[in-house]
Amino acid sequence: INPMSWLIITTSITLSTTMITSTTHWLMTWACLEINTLSMVPIISKPNHPRATEAATKYYLTQTMASTAMLFAATTNALNTSNWETHLTTEPMATTIITLALMMKMAAAPFHSWLPDVSQGTTTLTTLTMLTWQKIAPLMILLTTHNKTNITLILLSAMLSITMGGLGSLNQTQLRKLMAFSSIAHTGWIMATITMAPKIS
Repeated sequence: INPMSWLIITTSITLSTTMITSTTHWLMTWACLEINTLSMVPIISKPNHPRATEAATKYYLTQTMASTAMLFAATTNALNTSNWETHLTTEPMATTIITLALMMKMAAAPFHSWLPDVSQGTTTLTTLTMLTWQKIAPLMILLTTHNKTNITLILLSAMLSITMGGLGSLNQTQLRKLMAFSSIAHTGWIMATITMAPKIS
């Protein structure tokens, strides 16, 4: 990747995440998530190796599927409540779909299986970005909507993430896969904190 492309991609990733933390409109949130996903794909596939291409494809498909589900849920909520505000999403089906989509985006169990494979297929620095910075946006959206979401669903996912992250890392010899399972477990802990003490998370 040439320096100009690298600058544009890095700026896109940084700005899209920052804008998600400050916007309250679902369409703006969705657009920022898509920019974020599209900016990550060339970084993941940068090593020019078949495994990196496979990792980028898996990442893109998972993230796009989650974004599509989120857009569908936000539109359903808007049709029923005439409202596009993230913190005023009250439609039960919409909030459930949004929660599931966010779980898929941040690789919380049971939608966690893509993360170890993608982490193993790319560089350590890219893995580090995926496991840290890329989880900020979905967590912020979950934090914004947590009052209207199904607490039981989030807690179940949190407990499952902690368990799967812990068990998955036991027999790992690959550093990046170990980091991925550790990230899944930590995501579970943060989700559990959101349900009980949102201000701490």
